[in-house]
Amino acid sequence: MKVNYKRYGLYLLRWQASTPILAGVGILLASMGQLVAAIVANLIGGLIFFWVDQFIFTSQSLAAQWEVRHNIACVDCGRISRGYRLVRSGDYDRTQDHAPEFRCEECSKKKAEELRGRGIKTE
Repeated sequence: MKVNYKRYGLYLLRWQASTPILAGVGILLASMGQLVAAIVANLIGGLIFFWVDQFIFTSQSLAAQWEVRHNIACVDCGRISRGYRLVRSGDYDRTQDHAPEFRCEECSKKKAEELRGRGIKTE
Protein backbone atom coordinates (compact mmCIF):
# COMPACT_ATOMS: atom_id res chain seq x y z
CA MET A 1 0.00 0.00 0.00
CA LYS A 2 1.34 3.41 -0.96
CA VAL A 3 0.90 6.03 1.75
CA ASN A 4 0.07 9.63 0.92
CA TYR A 5 2.08 11.29 3.69
CA LYS A 6 0.39 14.68 3.27
CA ARG A 7 -3.03 13.07 3.78
CA TYR A 8 -1.71 10.97 6.67
CA GLY A 9 -0.17 14.03 8.35
CA LEU A 10 -3.44 15.95 8.08
CA TYR A 11 -5.28 12.99 9.53
CA LEU A 12 -2.90 12.88 12.53
CA LEU A 13 -3.34 16.63 13.08
CA ARG A 14 -7.10 16.17 12.92
CA TRP A 15 -6.91 13.57 15.69
CA GLN A 16 -4.85 15.94 17.81
CA ALA A 17 -7.36 18.75 17.22
CA SER A 18 -10.21 16.53 18.37
CA THR A 19 -8.66 15.87 21.79
CA PRO A 20 -9.16 19.33 23.39
CA ILE A 21 -12.62 19.70 21.87
CA LEU A 22 -13.83 16.34 23.13
CA ALA A 23 -12.14 16.81 26.52
CA GLY A 24 -13.70 20.26 26.93
CA VAL A 25 -17.17 18.99 26.14
CA GLY A 26 -16.59 16.05 28.47
CA ILE A 27 -15.62 18.37 31.32
CA LEU A 28 -18.63 20.63 30.74
CA LEU A 29 -20.99 17.66 30.72
CA ALA A 30 -19.33 15.65 33.51
CA SER A 31 -22.15 16.50 35.87
CA MET A 32 -24.43 14.39 33.68
CA GLY A 33 -22.33 11.30 34.26
CA GLN A 34 -19.30 9.96 32.42
CA LEU A 35 -21.21 7.79 29.94
CA VAL A 36 -23.59 10.57 28.87
CA ALA A 37 -20.69 13.05 28.63
CA ALA A 38 -18.71 10.63 26.46
CA ILE A 39 -21.70 10.01 24.16
CA VAL A 40 -22.47 13.71 23.75
CA ALA A 41 -18.78 14.59 23.26
CA ASN A 42 -18.47 11.95 20.54
CA LEU A 43 -21.65 13.16 18.81
CA ILE A 44 -20.32 16.73 18.80
CA GLY A 45 -16.94 15.49 17.59
CA GLY A 46 -18.65 13.54 14.82
CA LEU A 47 -20.60 16.62 13.73
CA ILE A 48 -17.39 18.62 13.49
CA PHE A 49 -14.85 16.10 12.28
CA PHE A 50 -17.00 14.35 9.68
CA TRP A 51 -16.40 17.37 7.43
CA VAL A 52 -12.68 17.47 8.20
CA ASP A 53 -12.33 13.74 7.45
CA GLN A 54 -14.32 14.13 4.25
CA PHE A 55 -11.90 16.82 3.08
CA ILE A 56 -8.85 14.75 4.03
CA PHE A 57 -10.01 11.60 2.26
CA THR A 58 -11.68 13.08 -0.82
CA SER A 59 -9.77 16.28 -1.53
CA GLN A 60 -8.44 16.33 -5.06
CA SER A 61 -5.84 18.90 -4.09
CA LEU A 62 -4.03 16.43 -1.82
CA ALA A 63 -3.23 13.75 -4.40
CA ALA A 64 -3.06 13.29 -8.12
CA GLN A 65 -6.02 11.52 -9.71
CA TRP A 66 -5.20 8.88 -12.33
CA GLU A 67 -7.44 6.91 -14.67
CA VAL A 68 -6.56 3.36 -15.69
CA ARG A 69 -8.11 1.41 -18.57
CA HIS A 70 -7.42 -2.02 -19.94
CA ASN A 71 -6.60 -2.93 -23.55
CA ILE A 72 -5.78 0.50 -24.88
CA ALA A 73 -3.46 1.44 -27.70
CA CYS A 74 -0.68 3.57 -26.21
CA VAL A 75 -0.80 7.04 -27.78
CA ASP A 76 3.01 7.13 -27.89
CA CYS A 77 4.18 3.65 -28.89
CA GLY A 78 0.96 1.95 -30.07
CA ARG A 79 1.37 -1.06 -27.77
CA ILE A 80 -1.89 -2.67 -26.62
CA SER A 81 -1.84 -2.89 -22.81
CA ARG A 82 -3.23 -1.39 -19.66
CA GLY A 83 -3.30 2.39 -20.11
CA TYR A 84 -2.79 5.26 -17.71
CA ARG A 85 -3.50 8.97 -17.82
CA LEU A 86 -3.22 11.76 -15.27
CA VAL A 87 -6.67 13.32 -14.90
CA ARG A 88 -6.20 15.96 -12.22
CA SER A 89 -3.46 17.34 -10.01
CA GLY A 90 -3.49 20.87 -8.60
CA ASP A 91 -4.05 23.26 -11.52
CA TYR A 92 -3.69 20.42 -14.06
CA ASP A 93 -7.22 19.29 -14.96
CA ARG A 94 -8.14 17.02 -17.86
CA THR A 95 -11.53 15.89 -16.50
CA GLN A 96 -13.36 17.37 -19.50
CA ASP A 97 -10.95 15.96 -22.09
CA HIS A 98 -13.10 14.46 -24.86
CA ALA A 99 -10.17 12.57 -26.41
CA PRO A 100 -8.07 11.37 -23.46
CA GLU A 101 -4.59 10.07 -24.21
CA PHE A 102 -3.72 6.82 -22.49
CA ARG A 103 -0.19 5.48 -22.33
CA CYS A 104 1.29 2.09 -21.52
CA GLU A 105 3.14 1.87 -18.21
CA GLU A 106 6.54 2.59 -19.74
CA CYS A 107 5.39 5.61 -21.75
CA SER A 108 3.26 6.82 -18.83
CA LYS A 109 6.35 6.94 -16.62
CA LYS A 110 8.14 9.06 -19.24
CA LYS A 111 5.14 11.39 -19.54
CA ALA A 112 4.89 11.67 -15.73
CA GLU A 113 8.56 12.66 -15.60
CA GLU A 114 7.92 15.32 -18.25
CA LEU A 115 4.95 16.65 -16.26
CA ARG A 116 7.01 16.73 -13.05
CA GLY A 117 9.58 18.77 -14.96
CA ARG A 118 6.81 21.28 -15.68
CA GLY A 119 5.96 21.45 -11.97
CA ILE A 120 2.90 19.20 -12.03
CA LYS A 121 2.60 16.73 -9.16
CA THR A 122 1.98 13.19 -10.36
CA GLU A 123 1.69 11.42 -7.01
